[in-house]
Amino acid sequence: MISSASKSRNIIAIASGKGGVGKTWFAITLAHCLTRRDKDVLLFDGDLGLANLDIQLGLTPKNDLGGVISGKIALAQAISTYDKGGFDVIAGRSGSGSLANLPPSRLRMLADEISKVSTNYDAVLLDLGAGIERTVRQLATHASTCIVVVTDEPTALTDAYAFIKVTRNERPDTVIQVVANMVNSTREGERTFNTLSKACQSFLKFSPDLLGIIRRDDKVREAIRNQTPLLTRYPNCEAAADVETIADKIIHQI
Repeated sequence: MISSASKSRNIIAIASGKGGVGKTWFAITLAHCLTRRDKDVLLFDGDLGLANLDIQLGLTPKNDLGGVISGKIALAQAISTYDKGGFDVIAGRSGSGSLANLPPSRLRMLADEISKVSTNYDAVLLDLGAGIERTVRQLATHASTCIVVVTDEPTALTDAYAFIKVTRNERPDTVIQVVANMVNSTREGERTFNTLSKACQSFLKFSPDLLGIIRRDDKVREAIRNQTPLLTRYPNCEAAADVETIADKIIHQI
């Protein structure tokens, strides 16, 4: 169990039970929102097996997490600046499944290095891999807050519950918040959250907080297809406004 003293208030893990719920897109957009509020932000691609942060951003970084894992460079040397968004990025290595099989000792060292680097930023966002594997959980060791992104799909809800259960068991003092993504309306988002919340209350005697609801928006897919941040391409669309609202809440937390 990790004590609250070893956690960093400005490190926020962004997770999901399953893939395809828009977690990486949300992490990118939130980083951009916080940067636009004059915050220094680092976005870390923690999907050690299927990294795709650089693909969504259209980045070809000189250094990435692969070099850090192999011991060739320090974590700070893997930081790239994403000029279009104004925030820093540590990219993973797309398709490098070997990174997902790191020994526990190396994972702990990586988590510690993230904590040290975080002192240079107002916020560090960890875009974790989907699921509840050891690599996912251990990277979030020093995160004080974990945002779980979920949709109304039954499998997304089931897997989100599983992630919350494991996180509560391992790190009960971690603040767990939920973002309902790709919903047709605010009311539908509230229903999605309530379904998850009731399951948590019934079986874990705990209810996460609802951080925000992001409405389904065709502009999101277009922005991803063009490898351009949503706030750059469609700053006034509904999904952008929803993430802006979430960013305002995050600022109060950090």
